[in-house]
Amino acid sequence: MLDWTLTAGPCGDCLEAEGLLRPWLAPAQEVVADAAYDSDALREIIAEAGANAVIKPNPRRKNQPHFDPVAYAKRHHIEQTVNKLKQFRRIATRYDKLDRSYESFLCLRVITLYLN
Repeated sequence: MLDWTLTAGPCGDCLEAEGLLRPWLAPAQEVVADAAYDSDALREIIAEAGANAVIKPNPRRKNQPHFDPVAYAKRHHIEQTVNKLKQFRRIATRYDKLDRSYESFLCLRVITLYLN
């Protein structure tokens, strides 16, 4: 896990992706994401950095971009990490009322995963 940001519940993650990705993008890198991140704007940002967008196309898209299912299979690492984070009950249920408290426990969980 490189970076994260907290958003309001109904806020779409794709809106935050640009700000989170920009500092980390490098040429010949792959950005693996699910169909929720399938937008022309995000694909353009990734391409401008020289990286490869491995984003599952939204089925409602008229022009389906190239999709590599073999590279997309790496996405299971992301899902496993999120599941490990959510095993920490306090993170899964979001008991904390303040963003600062929630982010502190999220950071603590990431550190414990890293050390194990």
